[in-house]
Amino acid sequence: QVQLVESGGGLVQPGGSLRLSCAASGRKFSIYPMGWYRQAPGAQRELVAGISSGGSTNYADSVKGRFTISRENAKNTVYLQMNSLKPEDTAVYYCNAEVLPVPWPWGQGTQVTVSS
Repeated sequence: QVQLVESGGGLVQPGGSLRLSCAASGRKFSIYPMGWYRQAPGAQRELVAGISSGGSTNYADSVKGRFTISRENAKNTVYLQMNSLKPEDTAVYYCNAEVLPVPWPWGQGTQVTVSS
C-alpha cells in the first residue's frame, strides 16, 4: 500500500510562490501517472496538474502557465511549483495517482493560503 505525505504549504501573499512536495512510499510509484489535487472549503476536490510516468504534463486551465508539476522517480517524489498565486488558489493540496478511482489512501494534504 502506498502512503502519501504532502508538505510545503503555507501562507503567501498574492503573486507569491510556493513549492509543494509529495513523498510516496512503496515500489509502484514510478509506474503511475501522478496528480496534484486541491480542495477548497465547500468545494469538491479537483485535479490541477498531472504528470505521466514518462514526464508528460497536463494542467487545469485555472493554473496553466502558473503551476509546474515534476517528479523524481528515484526519490518517489512529485513536486508542484506554484507561481503567481491568487487568493482563489487557497485550498488543501493533495497528491495521488492520476487515475480514477485513485488507488491509494489520501494523505493529510498541505494547506495553501493566499492572502494579503
